[in-house]
Amino acid sequence: MTFKKWMMGSCMSALMLAGMTPAAWADKLLMPAKVLPAYQNECASCHMAYPPSMLSKSSWQRIMGSLDKHYGTDASVDKATQAQIGAWLQAQGGAYKRVESSSPADRLTTTQWFENKHRKVDKAVWARKSVNGKAQCQACHQGADIGDFEDDRVRIPL
Repeated sequence: MTFKKWMMGSCMSALMLAGMTPAAWADKLLMPAKVLPAYQNECASCHMAYPPSMLSKSSWQRIMGSLDKHYGTDASVDKATQAQIGAWLQAQGGAYKRVESSSPADRLTTTQWFENKHRKVDKAVWARKSVNGKAQCQACHQGADIGDFEDDRVRIPL
């Protein structure tokens, strides 16, 4: 048995012991099958509509509670829409270890997981017009809108 096969088997065994099938593990970041129209309309009008599982429920609660100061922008919506989006994000928000250790600023781009995954990306790449910053996942991850962040499909634009 090669080392690679042994490692694959060991990883699969660990996932299954943790109660996660490989498919369940892969689905953690996927966009829910039914996206709340208000979430898509309001949030994606300024930035990508992130899969809610990428941040913890507590992060989403804080974000929705301070839309008037949404990362330097007033992203306020009417109270009914805010309540609807907030409830949906609470139902869909991440509840597993990677997102439970949320970033202090409730920013996906400052989580330990994000920083670790992108540690080899040069700062100059983020500044390119074609990338336009760390929050524009779809610049390099063409399937980001559906939660496809597979490393093998990353294409960094020039």
